[in-house]
Amino acid sequence: MNYTRAVHETVAALRTIREQWGELLLAIETPPADVWPPRQLSHTMRAVDDEQQLDVVDRAPLVLREHPAPLNLAALDTGLAVERLVFSLADTLAATVQHAARPGVPRDPRRWEYADPDAVDIRRAHGSRAHGLHFACVWVEGRVLDEDTAPEQHLGGAPAAPPFAPLPLHLLHEARRTARIAEGRLLRTLGLDVRSIPVPDRACPWCVGALELHTGPEAAPRVTCSTGPECTAPVPLDEQRRRVWEWGDLLALVAALAAAEQHTAA
Repeated sequence: MNYTRAVHETVAALRTIREQWGELLLAIETPPADVWPPRQLSHTMRAVDDEQQLDVVDRAPLVLREHPAPLNLAALDTGLAVERLVFSLADTLAATVQHAARPGVPRDPRRWEYADPDAVDIRRAHGSRAHGLHFACVWVEGRVLDEDTAPEQHLGGAPAAPPFAPLPLHLLHEARRTARIAEGRLLRTLGLDVRSIPVPDRACPWCVGALELHTGPEAAPRVTCSTGPECTAPVPLDEQRRRVWEWGDLLALVAALAAAEQHTAA
């Protein structure tokens, strides 16, 4: 694999982890979801009170939190595993490319600080882990992109050494491997990996055809009907000439399925 592709894939995986981290935190505090409705849609339909309870802004890292009664143990295990992978990767990269701090110079906020379990001060005990997964992903991305590796001109002084050295090729490949493992586990837990699966125990309300849910990490979920153009559902056809409910139409499909279920029960 060439250098440019390795950088691109690593950065893309790290950004996916950051973008979906809030969804994983929500999943930890939500009972495991069925295939239907898709997780993103169930969050859209959640009551306002529940949404406020599940606010994920300014949450502490999972490794620093207590978890007395998580509602989704699989999601919690995934979150801890992803944090462990990314934090350990940051430790590995820092050990090679981060230059030693200079005595008498104020602490550089760009530095990755190692955890020190024996420290009394909680900040030193957890190091940069205390800033959470987002910080760790951004920090690793900076090393992969070789940011802050050129000499720096300080006001009124001579050029100073940069805080980091360029990332060696073997560590770039290690970063790519680790980031993609973490990304894959997170997406699988959220049901956002690339898959096409039948919608269980539900048929198309317009033609009784089989419904299939399609998901992917870079696309909103969508549903198709197997009947084809003969289905009278008020949605367009996809490239395989199946009726398709894109993201904007899924709430209408949920409502139609609920109405059909009530009619059958009556």
